[in-house]
Amino acid sequence: MPDQPAYLADHQTRFLEELMDWLRIPSVSADPKFHGDVLRAADFLKSRLEEAGAVNLELCQTAGNPIVYGEYHAGPDAPTVLVYGHYDVQPADPYELWTSPPFEPVIKDEKIYARGACDDKGQVYMHVKALETMLRDGGAGVPCNIKFLFEGEEEVGSVNLETFVKANKEKLKADVILISDTGMLANDVPSIEVGLRGLSYHEVEVTGPNRDLHSGIYGGAVMNPINALCTMIASLHDENRHITIPAFYDNVEELSKEERAEMALAPFSNEEFERSIGLPTAAGEAGFSTMERTSIRPTLDVNGIWGGYTGEGAKTVIASKAYAKISMRLVPHQTSEEISALFQAHFISIAPAGVTVTVKPHHGGEPVVTPTNSVAYKAAADAMETTFGKRPVPTRGGGSIPIVAMFKSELGLDTVLLGFGLDSDAIHSPNEHYGVFNFMKGIETIPHFYRNYAAAV
Repeated sequence: MPDQPAYLADHQTRFLEELMDWLRIPSVSADPKFHGDVLRAADFLKSRLEEAGAVNLELCQTAGNPIVYGEYHAGPDAPTVLVYGHYDVQPADPYELWTSPPFEPVIKDEKIYARGACDDKGQVYMHVKALETMLRDGGAGVPCNIKFLFEGEEEVGSVNLETFVKANKEKLKADVILISDTGMLANDVPSIEVGLRGLSYHEVEVTGPNRDLHSGIYGGAVMNPINALCTMIASLHDENRHITIPAFYDNVEELSKEERAEMALAPFSNEEFERSIGLPTAAGEAGFSTMERTSIRPTLDVNGIWGGYTGEGAKTVIASKAYAKISMRLVPHQTSEEISALFQAHFISIAPAGVTVTVKPHHGGEPVVTPTNSVAYKAAADAMETTFGKRPVPTRGGGSIPIVAMFKSELGLDTVLLGFGLDSDAIHSPNEHYGVFNFMKGIETIPHFYRNYAAAV
């Protein structure tokens, strides 16, 4: 592995301090009370991009949060890379489970602890500092044109991004898209994600009596909405953890034995997986490994459930309503529109007598597989091999980045998912963190991608 670039080595303390300043801004897009902070985070990013050497900086207004846009011009004959990321973050709740306040970042055990540290502020900021490093590290320069596109609504479904993209196709014209919002297998096992699952997300409401009822007077004579909801949810899987929605698996891509055997060659410890999340054993759809369950198989999970009295002490009521949020991760050839329709029809159909059901769809996204034989993928793989000293393993990720499929359909561009996070980084959870090693390694690797890509096209 090469030595860390001198400029990066000399300035890494400042880079970390700047990132921590950004992490102190609680840019939670899901909660309107943080709207001012979301705008502050966008301003911060725009200023840092300008300082790094980007030009034509804009805060592009949308119907929601602004898009931070900027450019770097290498020349008319240079290829153009569109870099996407997001500056909004997940809510930090429950705050009491954090070992340090989520918006007061600290470094412990060489990890940066804060909401957004990995998803996605830390990974976005790698691109800002990579630009600065390329322009100042011995005058090596940047061999590609770069267009930076950073949104503030990814965590709420990128509700205005598609509208912006459709209206700005010429502005966003490029040769390839580069995204760092994914992870790798381990710090000593670099990998590049070449597939992502799609998403279908819903909120359900089960209504029984027209008001909360005394459970002594009415218990046994009315259908309890919470009981009904629990029964309905439990019926969505069979004893093999197979999803029971009719036609759910009709379009699921089934990998061959050879493809599954190739996947199994990737380093993975079931015991370490179980230990890392404090479980006695992994569980999931029968007939598939843990790696397969989290990448090539669709899923259905309850993300939240509530209803009735949850305060201190006892209150003997039968609630009028019960609620749940339910998401499904989708695999190639399933579509969010198809699965949403199947889920809604099935969930309403399994409601017992005595309750009514409403299904409200939230955001969705399409599954995607990116090519591994492209010039851009090879440029990324060669870059990782240079900085890690090992050839990266192509993997399929379990998460969703719905805009990857949208970029392909609207801009005709493939995406390279050059992420540096780890599964253990607790994104979307209390105590989210991002390794200092990973942050610095990203800043070191990204310039090699640009050089490799420019040399090959």
